[in-house]
Amino acid sequence: MIASATMFGAMAYAAKVASARLPGPEVAMLRMATGLLPCLLVPRYRRSALRFNRIDLLLYRGFFGGLAVLLYFIAIQHINVGVATLLNYTAPVWSGLFSMLFIGEHFSARVLLPLPIALAGVFLVVHAHAAPGDILGFGRWEIAGALSAVASGVAVTAIRAARRSENSWSVYASFCLIGTLVCMPQGIAQWKTPHGAEWLSLGATAIFAIGAQLLMTFSLRWVDAMTVGVISQLAVLVSTALGVLFLGDHIPLAAAIGGILCISGVAGVTYVTSLSKPAVAAVEIVPEG
Repeated sequence: MIASATMFGAMAYAAKVASARLPGPEVAMLRMATGLLPCLLVPRYRRSALRFNRIDLLLYRGFFGGLAVLLYFIAIQHINVGVATLLNYTAPVWSGLFSMLFIGEHFSARVLLPLPIALAGVFLVVHAHAAPGDILGFGRWEIAGALSAVASGVAVTAIRAARRSENSWSVYASFCLIGTLVCMPQGIAQWKTPHGAEWLSLGATAIFAIGAQLLMTFSLRWVDAMTVGVISQLAVLVSTALGVLFLGDHIPLAAAIGGILCISGVAGVTYVTSLSKPAVAAVEIVPEG
């Protein structure tokens, strides 16, 4: 699971490098399309992906999951990769809320303690990187990153419901297939033919994404939801570190403090919500990426 989270962080960095010239929607479309390779190349996975019962839930999962990735990669294109990743990884806050509202999962009042800590951390991070004219530190690209977490929360809620009747590969394949279709209109409209090293960064984005997803799926047998929820936040640290080391990103003190608060708050929300459902599949609390 640590390797999976590390690869998700590296994927965000590779996507940032790729989007230096290429549009974020194009990078997102290619990332989603290549995600189908395991199902296309491995007969056992393909057969599992074609077995499903609730196509409506798979459609919700695929659409909102694809929308989450599209918005996430748009944010990565335009803002600091660590900030974009941190905003996307607030998804457990939204998935917990939507699961309570729409599929009847229980709500614990104890979540009211870590939730404001996470939100305060987000505010400090975006405010530290604010540009003139931003509202409370949020420009349109920060809003895109925040909305990616909201869309991911909806997708994860669909997963929670779908996993009651669907296997993991049908859920995964619906994410990649429908997500590709969601990203396709903007990806094609803004298409720029990759050149030279851009193919390498696109390939790295795809490889890290597939590897992270498969490692995460493998780990779910033995790792509980709370542990996965905490370890997944490592992706934020990895993407931030790579941005600082190789892209010259600057982390103001307020942003560093905000990042610590946000990760701690999200981990706290994950812990509190996991208490009432210890057997829930860990994949349900990992944001889309």
